[in-house]
Amino acid sequence: MFPTHPLDLPEICSRIANSLRLNDLASCACVCQDWNDSFTPLLYKSIVLSKHGLSMESFERNKHLVRRLVIESSVYDNLPTTSSRDQVVSSVMANTTLTTLDLESNSIGDNGAQALSEALKNNSTLSTLDLGWNSIGPDGAQALSEALKINSALTTLNLNINSVGPDGAQALSEALRNNSTLTTLNVRYNSIRSHGAQALSEALKINSTLTTLNLNENGIGSNGAQALSEALKNNSTLTTLILKDNSIGPDGAQALSEALKTNSTLTMLNLGSNSIGPNGAQALSDALKTNSTMTTLNLEDNDIGSNGAQALSEALKNNSTLTTLSLSINSFGEYGAQVLSEALKINSTLTTLTLDDNDIGSNGAQALSEALKNNSTLNTLALSKNSIEDDGAQALSEALKTNSTLTTLHLHRDEIGPDGAQALSVALKTNSTLTTLDLSSNSIIENGAQALSEALKSNSALTTLNLTGNSIGPEGAQVLSKALRTNVTLTDLNLEYNLIGNDGAQALSEALNTNSTLTTLLLEDNTIGPNGAQALSVSLKTNSTLTTLNLRYNAIGNDGVQALCEALKANSTLTTLDLEHNKIGTDGAQALSGALKTNRTVTITGVLFR
Repeated sequence: MFPTHPLDLPEICSRIANSLRLNDLASCACVCQDWNDSFTPLLYKSIVLSKHGLSMESFERNKHLVRRLVIESSVYDNLPTTSSRDQVVSSVMANTTLTTLDLESNSIGDNGAQALSEALKNNSTLSTLDLGWNSIGPDGAQALSEALKINSALTTLNLNINSVGPDGAQALSEALRNNSTLTTLNVRYNSIRSHGAQALSEALKINSTLTTLNLNENGIGSNGAQALSEALKNNSTLTTLILKDNSIGPDGAQALSEALKTNSTLTMLNLGSNSIGPNGAQALSDALKTNSTMTTLNLEDNDIGSNGAQALSEALKNNSTLTTLSLSINSFGEYGAQVLSEALKINSTLTTLTLDDNDIGSNGAQALSEALKNNSTLNTLALSKNSIEDDGAQALSEALKTNSTLTTLHLHRDEIGPDGAQALSVALKTNSTLTTLDLSSNSIIENGAQALSEALKSNSALTTLNLTGNSIGPEGAQVLSKALRTNVTLTDLNLEYNLIGNDGAQALSEALNTNSTLTTLLLEDNTIGPNGAQALSVSLKTNSTLTTLNLRYNAIGNDGVQALCEALKANSTLTTLDLEHNKIGTDGAQALSGALKTNRTVTITGVLFR
């Protein structure tokens, strides 16, 4: 017996709402006044105004309930004049409950930014504003900056991919000297150049609230990095600085390194794609030997070479705070892998190491494998695009037999064949910690799939297996399906681009009849036709765990869709079904529309409903 009406209990309403579509919520709200009072607030808490969704008029009627609002370009572009667009902005901003406004990709320009600025001066509730991709120039940035000097509610401002330039950065700098609430500022890809970076740096010397600054792709150069370095020597609040693709070079890295020797608040620094070279890596290495706050460092695509890897390895032997290091695309070869391996034998804090695309080869993989036999902290290792081949996979297999901390291993496009898959499978039979294995875009073929299948029958730790693009064919799908009948831990299986055909789909369907743990099955581009879809449909009628099924780029046609529709009438667990590019015509789309009238849990993508 409820002490009050069930719909008066927020938890019950929330649980009901989470299981309903937007149009279902709207229908519930129309039943009676009690239901209207209960479901309308949930319906409008977070809404998207789009061509096929809720209208501006609907928002106006219920704007007092809205907390998060996304206005898609199809709505904004259809407004007849600039003044009418400004009126929409003013109306939205007058809302006293709205906390998040997303206007990305609406081409609001400087005039729209001006209208927002005027509204922000009086608004006291909006905390997040996304203005990315909006053709905002220096004048628009100037207008927004004037508002930031007054506004005391906004904490996150996204201006990425606009054209604010150095003058706009100067205006934002003036605002940051006065503003005391903004914590995150994204000015990525705005051509602020070195002068803009210098202006923002002056503000950082004074500002005491900003914690995250994104200046990606702004051409700030070494002079901009030097200015930011001076700011970091004084600033005590910034924790995340993103400077990817800014041509800072070795001199810029040297300048930032000097700041890192004394700065005690910055925890994340992204310097990817900056051509810092081995000298820049050496400078950062010197800083890491004394810095005790940095936890994440991204130096991918920086031409540091083997000498740079050597320098960083020396730092890792002493540093006790860095947990994540990305060194992908740095051409340090097997020697770089060797010196990093020596560091891993000593380091006890690094948990994630990304070394993709470094041409370390099988010898480099063997060196790292020796370190893994002793290291007890690393849990994620990415070695994709390194041509480690079967010998490298064999070495890693030996490490996995004793290692008890690694949980994620990425070996995408590593020229691993069936022998390499066989070696890894032997380790999987005893390893009890690895949960994610990525073997995508290799050539393990049917024999490799057979070996992995045998491992899956006894392995009780692996939850995610990616075998995309391995030419396993229908026979490979069949042997994996046998493992799925008994395996009770795997939740995500990716078999995209494997030519498994109808026979492979049939085998997987038989596995789904008994499997009770798999939640995600990706079968994109596998030459599955109507018969394959029919087979999968049979298992979907009884399977109660699969939530995501991707059948994109197959050829199931209208007949295959009809079979899936029959399954959807009984299935109540599938939430995502992707059918893009499947030769589905009007009849198929109509059948799916009919199925959606009874199935209230699934979202179908890739089909145009008319």
